[in-house]
Amino acid sequence: MTGMQRVFLCVLLAAGPASVPAAETEKPLTVEEAVELALERNPEMLVVLEELDELQGKITEVRSSAFPQVSLQGSGVRLRDPSILNSSSFDKVPQEFRDALVPVASNMFDVNVSVKQPIYTAGKVSTALRLARESLEEKNAAGDVVRQQLTYRVLRAFNDLLLSEANLGVVEETRRQRQEHLEQARERFKNGVATEIDALRSEVNVANMEPELIRAANRVRLARAVINNLIVTDLEAETRIAGELRYRPWPVGPLGDMQARALGIRPEMEVARKQVEQARLVASLARAENKLSVDMDGQWGYAVRQPQNFFDNQFSRWSLMFSFKLPLFDSGRKAGLVRQALARQRAAERRLARLENDVRLEVKQAYDDMRSSEEAISAAELSVAQAEKVRRMMQANYQYGAATTLDVTDSQTALVVARNSLINATYDYEMAKARLRLASGIPILDAEVRP
Repeated sequence: MTGMQRVFLCVLLAAGPASVPAAETEKPLTVEEAVELALERNPEMLVVLEELDELQGKITEVRSSAFPQVSLQGSGVRLRDPSILNSSSFDKVPQEFRDALVPVASNMFDVNVSVKQPIYTAGKVSTALRLARESLEEKNAAGDVVRQQLTYRVLRAFNDLLLSEANLGVVEETRRQRQEHLEQARERFKNGVATEIDALRSEVNVANMEPELIRAANRVRLARAVINNLIVTDLEAETRIAGELRYRPWPVGPLGDMQARALGIRPEMEVARKQVEQARLVASLARAENKLSVDMDGQWGYAVRQPQNFFDNQFSRWSLMFSFKLPLFDSGRKAGLVRQALARQRAAERRLARLENDVRLEVKQAYDDMRSSEEAISAAELSVAQAEKVRRMMQANYQYGAATTLDVTDSQTALVVARNSLINATYDYEMAKARLRLASGIPILDAEVRP
């Protein structure tokens, strides 16, 4: 291989494979795929999963309190202890014994296995375990709340982008129509059947569409950035989405049935109910504060001066102790704990009652919004058909001199208003439907996505 060939090969290796623009390699996202990405990447959902893992560890910790705690202990010490010489009765010891009692340094080794086991705790351990399990179930319900809220936000951002693209399409179509009218006005002016004012007005109308196009395109970019933020990708990424903003009717039952369903299955209601139950368990723990408790403590091992005596049963040492504790007077500590716990319980019950009313109101608002949006769609569809018919008539009349540029512009503006009204009514219906599903505890998407 020549030197030039080696240089060329190094350049190729350094350059690496050619990159392909993301917009050309990624297929358009469906709303289900966008929700799935958000649930996998969004920090809010990841925090919930970590908190669930933390509570699993808490349950393991609490459960361990009901089982034996076994530990291996050991010590080694070398000391010289003259305490016998300092005894108050040492002077009464015969001289020959005092001469023999000369303190010398010695070693002492101690190894033992300790076992501790609660025998009776007045229900503290079992109550604490139930409390930890209730906390885990509450966090699971809270995770469902985060998942549903995140799903709703993705759906709203998805529909916002569809709405922005539809509005941009209306603006582009209106600009195309005005451009066609401008060409027609110029041709009529050239043929002497229209005034120069008509041609100038048409040019102004076309030019006036440019700011509208810029604003509409900017709204599309902002809506796309919101989706990118939710799925945790580059805000400037050219994310494409699949689908269109269209009316999808959803038959619903009576309002009372929807409210009753929401009270039964909304995860927020489950969270509130679990908080009430936790408050009750905390009150039970407070009441058990001054009750009898019994524990067992056992030890077995060896105490030797010389290491070779380990495992010699003559030097073995063991003990088995049962102890109990019954507090008689605590200066009102238990009463204070019980009072706090009962206050928290009453507060949790009141929050649950308030949440029930809030849920009923939320369902009613979404229900009424969906009904009104459904009626608005019917009216807007009729308006679009009529406005389109008027625009075609004005355009044809202008061609034969029976209408002015102002008439054509007014008909185009009326058509824009009608189309945007239909688009907005469709958007409002779809979002009201999503809010009603969210408020009722029903999966927001037809195919529910879970992390």
